[in-house]
Amino acid sequence: MDVIRLKNMIFYAHHGYYEAERELGQKFEVDIEVQCDFKPAAESDDLKKTMDYRKIYDISKEIFENTKFKLIETVAERMAKNLLQLPGITNVRIRVRKPHVPLNGLLDYVEIEIYREKQNP
Repeated sequence: MDVIRLKNMIFYAHHGYYEAERELGQKFEVDIEVQCDFKPAAESDDLKKTMDYRKIYDISKEIFENTKFKLIETVAERMAKNLLQLPGITNVRIRVRKPHVPLNGLLDYVEIEIYREKQNP
């Protein structure tokens, strides 16, 4: 299988366990990797025969910016579920980074990663 990667998409959203996080919002960073077959598109040079990465971006942006969840795991799960509905995608790996975490200490970010496969490709 072939891979499309969208790296370090940045969304401003209102996810977080604490009410203040959901009210004020913050920046999140997202990586998405989907597997699909590029061969038909590569042989024909036809965008309609591949996965248009704009669709991947648009679905991700819509879910990320227009919902509010307590857990970034939930956001990633919702994105995976929607992306796997696109024809041609067989699996998806999503990483969500939260740079500003309310901890009593310093760190670059917290990151979660999920991997999901289409049940009956």
